[in-house]
Amino acid sequence: MLVLPSVDIRGGRCVRLIQGAADRERVYGDDPVAAALRWQHAGAAWVHVVDLDGAFDGRPGNEGTIIRLIRALRVPVEVGGGIRDLATIERYLAEGAARVILGTMAATSPELLRDACARFGDRIAVGIDARGGAVVTQGWVTTTGEPALEAATRVTGAGARRIIYTDTGRDGMLDGPNLAAFEAMLGVANVPVIASGGVASAADVRRLRALEARGLEGVIVGRALYEGRASLEDLLAAAA
Repeated sequence: MLVLPSVDIRGGRCVRLIQGAADRERVYGDDPVAAALRWQHAGAAWVHVVDLDGAFDGRPGNEGTIIRLIRALRVPVEVGGGIRDLATIERYLAEGAARVILGTMAATSPELLRDACARFGDRIAVGIDARGGAVVTQGWVTTTGEPALEAATRVTGAGARRIIYTDTGRDGMLDGPNLAAFEAMLGVANVPVIASGGVASAADVRRLRALEARGLEGVIVGRALYEGRASLEDLLAAAA
């Protein structure tokens, strides 16, 4: 099972937002590229990158920084946040991103999602972010009312080959992952799923690893790494 360190970028800095709230920011450094290189050196096989300004504003806000990060790393990078059209997808992929994550676009523009999946195949992942089981979009500010499990069926029907499922209520809280939510998602998704939200320890990773046989491909970890609650080496060992 993969462990993907998260590099969340806001205003050019490496940050985390507790439960995605813009006014609950923790800053972990002024150089997101250095943070990504740190995780690569520690053994990460993938790095997960989010343009938080893009997620809130609906257009890329840290594209230059993200491109520098992609070029600096040897491991594959997946990128999300503010990607709402085919041209932006094409730019990131042309600059070397291994995968692009579509969240709001996947929820609000079904035809664009279908086109993106048809054109770019496995290089597209759909981010389903949920609060209380319902999809949230636009930087987790807007609740669509669509149940997350129904969204999974819809996006896979549109051609999505991978889902990144975030329980926003657990994100950044270090309370452990919502195993029941991930189990339910795996029960309806017929594609690999990457889990996000709440992981704080190697024990959490071991609990998630029990779902690998059902299609859980990986887990995204952020705050626990930046605050030294867990080392990437220990999380990787737990996932192996």
